[in-house]
Amino acid sequence: MDFTLYFAVILVVFALIFLFSVVKIVPQGREFTVERFGKYTKTLKPGISILTPFVERIGRRMNMMEQVLDVPQQEVITKDNAMVKVDAIVFIQVMDASAAAYRVENLPYAITQLCSTNLRTVVGSMDLDEVLFQRDNINSRLLTVIDAATEPWGVKVNRIEIKDLTPPVDITNAMARQMKAERERRAVITEAEGEKQAAIARAEGAKQSAILQSEGRKEAAFRDAEAREREAEAEAKATAMVSEAIARGDVNAINYFVAQKYVEAFAELARNPTAKTVIVPAEMSGLVGTIAGLGELVGLAREQQATRPPARPAEPVAAPQAPQPPRPPRRPTGSVPTAE
Repeated sequence: MDFTLYFAVILVVFALIFLFSVVKIVPQGREFTVERFGKYTKTLKPGISILTPFVERIGRRMNMMEQVLDVPQQEVITKDNAMVKVDAIVFIQVMDASAAAYRVENLPYAITQLCSTNLRTVVGSMDLDEVLFQRDNINSRLLTVIDAATEPWGVKVNRIEIKDLTPPVDITNAMARQMKAERERRAVITEAEGEKQAAIARAEGAKQSAILQSEGRKEAAFRDAEAREREAEAEAKATAMVSEAIARGDVNAINYFVAQKYVEAFAELARNPTAKTVIVPAEMSGLVGTIAGLGELVGLAREQQATRPPARPAEPVAAPQAPQPPRPPRRPTGSVPTAE
């Protein structure tokens, strides 16, 4: 009874071991190589597969997904003898599992060393300025060379990126000073351009101001001339009316001119800045009478103009008597000081 139980257990264990050695499940993103008596025969794709018992076995388990390899930092001498520290990263993907498994030993290490040697070659053929400012060029050259070198291994190099470029400390300081000087130069140029634009704007403003002032003076002169012309016309009409009144023997016409000159002279005397006193007539009746005569003359002229009959041939008239000049003002009895 015990022997039978032990035999059954041993048989079940042996069956399980046999089953696991024959039936293989390949996960997604992986491929397994199959060896028959140590020789490669086929590649198992993702899914379930059955091997020949005691004849075939799994050789290499290959990762078919994209992988990232880190290229360690190294010192490289550029074409102009500058020492820089460079490191990079590489993105690879196995395309042929059998070639990647049996054509190169330790695939990640081989690709890393290949990238390091080509990185020194590419960077060493360029000047420091080119290395610092042409990373895309370095990446493209490395990608072309390394992809061609790894193609027999069944590997596709998708991208190579320079991760860090570290120049020496003295070169870094020199670059910082150069950058500062360049920014100061740009600031000076920008400031000069601003001053130039401001000067142009000020000159344009002064030009427009001068033009507007000139046009203003021109308009003012034109208006002044027009005002003087109208004033002259009014003066001529007044003179003609007074002449007609004198011809008719009206004494108020003479009083009009005398009063006008009298008032103008008195105004000039009052506006004189050097005059300490202003002489005021004691009797203002003469001035009031003159102004009243002026008002009567203007009213008479308006009435005559409104009731004037049609023009007739002029008849000879006797010469009018000379009008008596107005009585001169009496001698002032006092003086009124003016404000200085």
